[in-house]
Amino acid sequence: MTSAQDIGALIRDARVEQGMTQAQLAKALNTSQSAIGRIEAGHQNISIEMVNRVSHVLGRTLITTGSGLLNFEIEGGHRLHGSIETRSSKNAAVALLCASLLNRGTTTLRGIARIEEVNRLEEVLTSIGVSCVWNEDHTDLTLTPPEKLDLASMDVHAAVRTRSIVMFLGPLIHHQKSFALPYAGGCNLGTRTVEPHMQALQHLGLSVRATDGYYHCDVIPPDPGSRQFTLTERGDTVTENAIMAAARTPGTTTIRNASPNYMVQDLCAFLVKLGVPIEGIGSTTLRITGVDDINADIEYEISEDPIEAMSLLTAGIVTESQLEITRVPIEFLEIELAILDEMKLSYSLTDEYFSRNGLTRLVDLTVRPSDLIAPPDKIHPMPFPGLNIDNLPFFAVIAAMAEGTTTIFDWVYDNRAIHLLDLQKLGANIKLLDPHRIMVTGPTRWRGGGQIVCPSALRPSVCLLLAALAARGTTTLRDTYVINRGYEGLPERLNSLGAEIRTFRQ
Repeated sequence: MTSAQDIGALIRDARVEQGMTQAQLAKALNTSQSAIGRIEAGHQNISIEMVNRVSHVLGRTLITTGSGLLNFEIEGGHRLHGSIETRSSKNAAVALLCASLLNRGTTTLRGIARIEEVNRLEEVLTSIGVSCVWNEDHTDLTLTPPEKLDLASMDVHAAVRTRSIVMFLGPLIHHQKSFALPYAGGCNLGTRTVEPHMQALQHLGLSVRATDGYYHCDVIPPDPGSRQFTLTERGDTVTENAIMAAARTPGTTTIRNASPNYMVQDLCAFLVKLGVPIEGIGSTTLRITGVDDINADIEYEISEDPIEAMSLLTAGIVTESQLEITRVPIEFLEIELAILDEMKLSYSLTDEYFSRNGLTRLVDLTVRPSDLIAPPDKIHPMPFPGLNIDNLPFFAVIAAMAEGTTTIFDWVYDNRAIHLLDLQKLGANIKLLDPHRIMVTGPTRWRGGGQIVCPSALRPSVCLLLAALAARGTTTLRDTYVINRGYEGLPERLNSLGAEIRTFRQ
């Protein structure tokens, strides 16, 4: 098997032999020098597509294996033990990377997740002229913008691999009167329109035409003074886009039906620290007083990720383990825990304390083996403070552990529930009622031993990994790039708790 370190060394040696610098190779690949540095050091997963592109540029075949995709081999049936810390929020990180474009000064994001989604945005930012520098242990990222962004040089290959690119719309209206942005990519969750973004941003001067794989954008600044509008969808990213557009638009912008979710609160706290007055943080009505210019050197600590906390909690439940999860952002898991109370989960919480951002309430949570029962009502997501949309898939795994039948209603996405049917390959009893609803009957005797290709959706793929931890036998999970989009070193961290996961490329 060829590891990331092996591939990185092959690329480095071939580049040196050709007399190319990292900067020259990055330019030829339309990516960033920092990305090449990570690849050559073996610190970044690299797809076979990228290997082939590098091979073409360097004029030599680097590897001859059939696919070169990253895979997990999971030996199931091991109970977990010990303590694990919740890492910083992926969704807050990507919003803050986009928001750094509002600041003409230097932005340092502390504790930022080292995940593929962040890597893709870093590549995009570098390609348009933003300096992106990691500290020695790769926990902090410092971003320094150029005098003028070079949007014509945007790394399109990186941009189309992330859904987060759509959040460039809000900041970029303050940079150019017209620009083009590639269509958002990332997870395949079915049709989820970006129309709410367009409707919100038109109040702040943006008009958009979608043609030929690009959003073609024109900006006419709105009249000074006050403006207010109501979001037709209380979405996280649409709220963030509107906030970023309002932050440097003169006058007061009132956004109603705004999402008060965790990543939105982090973004607001960041902008307040930059000098943007925002009222109503944590509520569904936000009032943003725009400032003409932002030019400040700032350091910001990103809050902890409630979705990762839920993932780790699910790992403890499905493996019937006693496990401590520290630094859990309790405000954003209270509904999930209320449902788990109904299902008779045994757990305990410490007293609350604050995150390093001074805003987010944290606890340490200990989960214990439990005899679960199906909840009396269906489980469905709602905008915050309801059950988080990204946490819903984990309840398919949890419901499979419970006595009785649970209905899970994923009304937000067209096709995500379908991806959860792959849990049948590990022994779950799941029936698809329609593209939005599944019925899960338990308890399940998990069984592994096969090979499963990850679906192109992050949370269902992680659900397969967690179920495989409990399944007797060895399960191979193939093409796991989508998991690395949202989780940093998840196999290694689970292994530290007693799991047996081997990563390999083939």
